[in-house]
Amino acid sequence: MSSRDRFERGTDGPRVILVGVDGSPTSLRAAAYAAGLARRQGSRLVAVYVAEPAPAMAGWVPAAQAVIRDATAEVDAELRAELAHAARHLGVDAEYRTARGDPVTEIARIADALPADAVLVGASEQAGHRVVGSVAVRLVRLGRWPVTVVP
Repeated sequence: MSSRDRFERGTDGPRVILVGVDGSPTSLRAAAYAAGLARRQGSRLVAVYVAEPAPAMAGWVPAAQAVIRDATAEVDAELRAELAHAARHLGVDAEYRTARGDPVTEIARIADALPADAVLVGASEQAGHRVVGSVAVRLVRLGRWPVTVVP
């Protein structure tokens, strides 16, 4: 295999930009930033929404599982519609994916499979993440792609 045939990441700017979205204000700012970057660079934008499993305690309340499932589906549908509208408006090649599980695990899996040249996420607004580690910090620690954290 010659050096010309190998995949080289980021030589002419990102070809595939992955943005993690969850409906929070910071994730929506990250999506807007990623969309603008994709438009300027002529990149493909892949937005990923990861639905986390319901907390174990939700099983104690009979209707909780259904409420959580409905809320997750509603957020998913709204994000999908917003991305489609923004992509049409900006003229960006965009794709929306939904995954289930741990956000870091799923974002990393999809970023590796694409392969993504850049990963963008919103900064966590939860104080506890300073101790445990936010999605953004955990993605940066993986060190497999450039990660931009949008405040």
